[in-house]
Amino acid sequence: MGRLNHVLAVLLIALTGALSLSARASEADVQRVWQILDYLAVDYAGAVQDGRIVSPSEFAEMQEFAQTARAKIAALDAGPEQPSLLRAADELRQAIDAKADASKVAALATQLGNRLLAAYPMPLAPAAAPDVQAGARLYAAECAGCHGAAGRGDGPLAQALEPKPTAFTDRSRAQQRSVFALYQAVTQGIPGTAMQAFAQLSDQDRWALATFIGSFAHDPAQLARGKALWSAQPDARAAVGGLAGFVRMTEADLAAAVGPVQAAELMAYLHTEPQALAESRTSGLSLARERLRQSVAAYQAGDAKRAADLALSSYLDGVEPYEQALAARDGALKTEIETAMGRYRSLIAAHAPAAQVQQQAGSIEPLFAAADEALAPSRADAAAAFVASLTILLREGIEALLVVVAMIAFLRKAERPELLPYVHAGWIGALALGGATWAAATWLVSISGANREVTEGLSSLFAAAVLLSVGVWMHQKSLAGQWQAYLRDRMSAALSRKSAFFLFGLAFIAVYREVFETILFYAALWGQGTDGAIVAGLAAGAVCLAVIAFVLLRFSARLPIGQFFTFSAWLVAALAVVLTGKGIAALQEAGWIAPTAIHGPRIEMLGVYPSVVGLLAQAAVLVAVLAFFLRNSHRPAAAH
Repeated sequence: MGRLNHVLAVLLIALTGALSLSARASEADVQRVWQILDYLAVDYAGAVQDGRIVSPSEFAEMQEFAQTARAKIAALDAGPEQPSLLRAADELRQAIDAKADASKVAALATQLGNRLLAAYPMPLAPAAAPDVQAGARLYAAECAGCHGAAGRGDGPLAQALEPKPTAFTDRSRAQQRSVFALYQAVTQGIPGTAMQAFAQLSDQDRWALATFIGSFAHDPAQLARGKALWSAQPDARAAVGGLAGFVRMTEADLAAAVGPVQAAELMAYLHTEPQALAESRTSGLSLARERLRQSVAAYQAGDAKRAADLALSSYLDGVEPYEQALAARDGALKTEIETAMGRYRSLIAAHAPAAQVQQQAGSIEPLFAAADEALAPSRADAAAAFVASLTILLREGIEALLVVVAMIAFLRKAERPELLPYVHAGWIGALALGGATWAAATWLVSISGANREVTEGLSSLFAAAVLLSVGVWMHQKSLAGQWQAYLRDRMSAALSRKSAFFLFGLAFIAVYREVFETILFYAALWGQGTDGAIVAGLAAGAVCLAVIAFVLLRFSARLPIGQFFTFSAWLVAALAVVLTGKGIAALQEAGWIAPTAIHGPRIEMLGVYPSVVGLLAQAAVLVAVLAFFLRNSHRPAAAH
């Protein structure tokens, strides 16, 4: 067991570090590919017109960029969507080589970019509305020398540059360019041009600069009309879809929903006053609605792949940001929405008839309406906030508490108190890192829904594997005879320093997994005028957990050693089954595993979700547990 513990501890550390580095590397690569695709969609029209090359140098650049995008997609972390992305990249290259119409190339590049982000999710929006005045100051200091004070591409340094700086006042290009595209250009720079990366700026400053740059393509008259339109037209606000929808949306995208004139006016207003997006609370799930409508339309048009991507975006980008607040106020409704949207994605994956897909989408709309009502500010009273805060901590804390208490009780039974500091260091370190995660999620970065689900899913499955091995080992010891001799002769080897680090790692990951989810719940509740009630609920929950821990430790102390190991073995094995179900569900919600929704019970406390893959995985773990335990029961005592 000592060698196994050491291996698991090393794997835990290595896996955590590797996942962190891989995530950062993949995100930067995905950003670069998306930027290239956006550049192709916007600039191809300047290279080819009516099937003729009008600028050989730009056409060669388009071909080069298409090839580069294809190569970078091939170099991304392998995933189930990578082959289809490569085929789409080949289709884009062929269209460019054939001098296809600019609208076709733009559509292919945009579709590939959307599919790329669905397959390799990353944060797509600022944490708060950008400060346009700060963006104006940054532009004057960093950009005006090349792009000109009015954004016409005629700055004092422009004459010496080739290619020439972009004219942000060019309406045709501005209609195809989103704030997110400008943000990527500011962050990554543009290869082959004088446009350098401004990665030294904070994330907040880069969003502010990108938003301000978008204002150059509009005039004051559009701004005034856009402000009036935003105030008077709820449908227009719903079409934009909040801050996350705005930064991803081009004027051309919005024109498809509200018309070209109104789209230009709305964009003029929002580029100048993006805080209106944060202030608007008319339809919290408007982006989810819009993506769902687009998904249905794509499926009816025969594009099942795009329909699936949009369905995933509807959940991850439209629902997930509100999920924690909704769960705190109406957990049953949150579960209904998750289940209904899972069934919708499953129907698409199963190539169900279009009428059935549309019917399922129609059943989701009333749930969105109920969620908007539940999320209204009037519902956030002090009593509700206290109860929500209390139940969140109890619900998320009990799983971690069971693991840590079992470890502490085990070490006390084994008379190895010198190893208790490793366990305490593990859970205390997890709480400390949780505080740092709270700060990062609140002030530094925006944790996307997909990243959250992937983190929860992978950590749950890893913890399940560790707990399964621990449960099997404990069950073996529960059946061994002559306990006093065993503890005297073998415990020193079984609980070596290597095992001590294993105990630290298990305590850390068991607690941090729950802390990570808990802080997201509290972040959703915080700042709604009921912070005092939230703190009171948090304190009450902590007291309840302390009482539960005390009772469990007293109960375990009275058990004979053999019964204690039997009880602990079944406990951690049961937790392994629960975490397996939760891990599969999280990865399905992130799009890493295909949705396989069925009609059935959903019991989150037990990790039971209406999913074929999840239930089969849990059944496999349960069968493995029973097989191991049965084999141990029939082994002679000497074999242990």
